[in-house]
Amino acid sequence: MSNYRRSTVPGGTWFFTLTLADRRSRLLVEEIALLRQAYGQTLQARPFRTLAICILPDHLHAIWTLPEGDADYSGRWSLLKSTFSRHFPASFRTASKTRKREKGLWQRRFWEHQIRDATDLQRHVDYVHFNPVKHGLVNSVANWPHSSYHRYVEKGLLSQDWAGSNTAIGSFGE
Repeated sequence: MSNYRRSTVPGGTWFFTLTLADRRSRLLVEEIALLRQAYGQTLQARPFRTLAICILPDHLHAIWTLPEGDADYSGRWSLLKSTFSRHFPASFRTASKTRKREKGLWQRRFWEHQIRDATDLQRHVDYVHFNPVKHGLVNSVANWPHSSYHRYVEKGLLSQDWAGSNTAIGSFGE
């Protein structure tokens, strides 16, 4: 069995990618209300700060900062995934997934990257917001409803026409 090594800096900031097991699924946007509810319940039970987020049909990207003295982002993602998954029947499961009481809705693990500095944070925030354009879901970031981009515009941090075309902004591990 693999020994996954994750960064455990209390109060740190991380970029995450979580993906559904079925990459053809549109479940995350079709059931966005349930996902928001699970997110809210997780946030209430295990506080953190969301710096940026974008929900796509089959995966999501988020940037979180955890409270001082706390580095347990894995526990938070586990809670969110299980809370959301409870609303759906189990899909085809391997013996391993059955033993671990997994429904098979999500890919088992997730991608995480610890944010190193302000430049790294800005690159990842841009990536999160540009992702719907990158995947061809919209031609303009402003046209994707499930993104913190709109909050950035309201706060005057980004313009309404920011990154309006399908021009690549960086390359990250997705």
